[in-house]
Amino acid sequence: MSARALFYSPILQSPPYISARNKLSRAELRPRGLPRLLLGVLSGDRVCSFRVSVRDVKSESYNVSEKSVKFEEALKDIALRSEDLGVDSESLVPWWEEFPKRWFIVVLCFSAFLLCNMDRVNMSIAILPMSAEFNWNPATVGLIQSSFFWGYLLTQIAGGIWADTVGGKAVLGFGVVWWSIATALTPVAAKLGLPFLLVVRVFMGIGEGVAMPAMNNILSKWVPVAERSRSLALVYSGMYLGSVTGLAFSPFLIHRFGWPSVFYSFGSLGTVWFTVWLSKAHSSPAEDPQLRPAEKKLIVSSCASKEPVKTIPWGLILSKPPVWALIVSHFCHNWGTFILLTWMPTYYNQVSSFGSKTLSETVQVCTTVIS
Repeated sequence: MSARALFYSPILQSPPYISARNKLSRAELRPRGLPRLLLGVLSGDRVCSFRVSVRDVKSESYNVSEKSVKFEEALKDIALRSEDLGVDSESLVPWWEEFPKRWFIVVLCFSAFLLCNMDRVNMSIAILPMSAEFNWNPATVGLIQSSFFWGYLLTQIAGGIWADTVGGKAVLGFGVVWWSIATALTPVAAKLGLPFLLVVRVFMGIGEGVAMPAMNNILSKWVPVAERSRSLALVYSGMYLGSVTGLAFSPFLIHRFGWPSVFYSFGSLGTVWFTVWLSKAHSSPAEDPQLRPAEKKLIVSSCASKEPVKTIPWGLILSKPPVWALIVSHFCHNWGTFILLTWMPTYYNQVSSFGSKTLSETVQVCTTVIS
């Protein structure tokens, strides 16, 4: 049995047809103070109608004082309810705090290597006006350029041992501060005399020598195995970008402010980096109290900590042919790269007689191709 219903207001004069065969009789609605509704129901051959009156309900005004609801208490109540409902508190963290901490460490290491090569190659450009001012011959220029590598050679292995002992954060921070101070003191040492300049350049090499082993120590603890190739590629690209940046900006600074400005400006950047490094970086995830539990669990599960090696099997290492292949290829790469970075500006200046502006453009193109 089917049933149909129709609602209509007192404004309507008559209801529409319910079916083609039967229809409701005309009903005159004469509301007297109260609104009424007519409900008609058709069921088979029977029609039932109901008249419904709506009572007037008076609403009472309610004044809500400003002190009745406190905004802070409402926020606390929402926070408590979200915890009760199982809402993750990390979803409410701003986007800049959701950036993985391990990749923030990688970016800081990238910045350190960027500054490392900027401070390393600035002498390649500054040596031109310095040699003209202090009347240095080519032999003296070669001695100054090579003195950096004396200190750089001393701390390659020692830097890795120090990083395993005291932590990569302290060693890398020490290296950046050390070579930044040496860079800023270069103009003062050059004016005092050649021996002072050689000592400062050796000190600068000592500081930069610990950077690479300290960086490897840090990334081995912070970056999971599946992400290490990308992180190392980014960090090492900072070295080549630093070479391009240093060779590009040094001629501009020398032309506008004189050759000491190169060392002062590049050296001051290290203090800015060290401030961020000291407050944000840690040697391992276990030492970082602000690291999110989810990321810490990911790092610890994929970077299984092992006991540090106390004795290094040098005989076994040096007996492997692949090790010697890496040594030879790395030596050839560094020889060509540093010869070009160190002597290319001098070559273009003395042989091709390029000025500082043309020199910067030429060196930048050549260094980009080398990188």
